[in-house]
Amino acid sequence: MESLSYAEFSKSLHQQSFTGRIPLDGTIEVTRRCPLECHHCYNNLAMNDPEARRRELSYEEHCRILDEIADAGCLWLLYTGGEIFARPDFLDIYTYAKKKGMLITLFTNGTLLTPEAADHLAEWRPFRIEITLFGRTAETYESVTQISGSFDRCMRGIQLLRERELPLALKSTVMSLNKHEIWDLKRFVEQDIGCEFRFDAMLNQRIDCEQGPLAVRLTPVEVVELDVLDAKRMREWETFCRQFGGPVHSPDGQDEMYHCGGGINSFAIDPQGRMSVCPLACDDPYDLRTGSFSEGWLDHLKRVRHRRITRMTKCRSCTIQNMCGMCPANGTLENQDPEMPVDFLCQVAHLRSRALGITVAAHGNCNYCCANESDQI
Repeated sequence: MESLSYAEFSKSLHQQSFTGRIPLDGTIEVTRRCPLECHHCYNNLAMNDPEARRRELSYEEHCRILDEIADAGCLWLLYTGGEIFARPDFLDIYTYAKKKGMLITLFTNGTLLTPEAADHLAEWRPFRIEITLFGRTAETYESVTQISGSFDRCMRGIQLLRERELPLALKSTVMSLNKHEIWDLKRFVEQDIGCEFRFDAMLNQRIDCEQGPLAVRLTPVEVVELDVLDAKRMREWETFCRQFGGPVHSPDGQDEMYHCGGGINSFAIDPQGRMSVCPLACDDPYDLRTGSFSEGWLDHLKRVRHRRITRMTKCRSCTIQNMCGMCPANGTLENQDPEMPVDFLCQVAHLRSRALGITVAAHGNCNYCCANESDQI
């Protein structure tokens, strides 16, 4: 059987939206409070922020929403933050979700893990736990987190989970502060700790559009250099491009803005109970405190998902948008415009295509189709 092109895959998702949308995959941010103050984070708030704490969903509200999303068919659930263990009742919320039969992944920085919490997770095993490790050394790690002692607390959290043989994976966000240690970190995690490891260098602005995280974002050339230096990543990009090459948008000009699973088979809920198509798409949420999950999923997110493109941009006929990441959420964050191409993402995609030997067809007024020789990888 031949694999679908990216455009065909997107079309199949759109067809599903009319014939039966099932919210199989959900992300729930239980808090945006965190004990760390990472330079790059897009949504962290102070650990003791009283207003943030006051506005968070209560345990009872979480349980009610979990009942509704389980009834709607949700199978996969991701709990994230902020830092999930910033909430003293997080394990109660988590256990309630486990009892609903969901397959649950936890994103944590590991610094607040205790033996008691690790024991509870061993009894109520999650599908997966992911901890972000920002450096091989305390100096580098804490240059990112800005909190003294946080490296040792993170390593202790990792040890607690490893001792209980929980399904743990480690990851890192690559930025100017830790780029020099990423390969040592990769070897350390895979060989010494014995965990799966991955990294990502694609930083976003904060969800309030504040640009602080961009100060530590790598240049487009540095981002693609990381790919080129990792043979496995290059093979994965080659496979991805074979499967999902070609324009994302339809040629008839009557296309929708979104071309992902958001609002089709996935959703996101923020700490205040506002539901959207993904954690980055915060401009038009549905309030689950005043309405039901069913109403939000079947009506509100359907309307958001089916918003139409209103103007021509270079993205419309771009054959490498699958490598770009341009979407309404990213457009809004970087340009306050869901349809305006994100320059950084565009440049990364063109450099990456060149590194892979992929020819990019002309697609309007694009500065990067004929990039300068100085940008060679």
